[in-house]
Amino acid sequence: MTRTLVVKCTTTDPEPCSQAFTVAATAVAAGATVSLWLTGEATHLARAGRAEAHDLPLAAPLADLRDAVLAEGTLTVCTQCAARRGLTAADLLPGVRLAGAATFVEEILAEGAQALVYGAG
Repeated sequence: MTRTLVVKCTTTDPEPCSQAFTVAATAVAAGATVSLWLTGEATHLARAGRAEAHDLPLAAPLADLRDAVLAEGTLTVCTQCAARRGLTAADLLPGVRLAGAATFVEEILAEGAQALVYGAG
């Protein structure tokens, strides 16, 4: 059975955000099935140029981590979070999906799934 990792990032705070993206990209590289969810203010990181503007010394570039997940995993923006910020699918990078709580719950309750949540402390 392939392990599945579901990572939720709720913030654009540099350190927890970088940790979420790093863990997701590392899991992709390790061969896990990865689903990275962006909620709250983190939804903006699925827009062109936003991850590129993220800077944290000694950390991998957030855009590179995001692209690794997009290439081999799933990157999802919360439907309600996007709507609250006036974002539609047209505002997001190609390959990013919009989905809601029912999809998130389905993913985290699947057999063999591990869920992690990163947010502002």
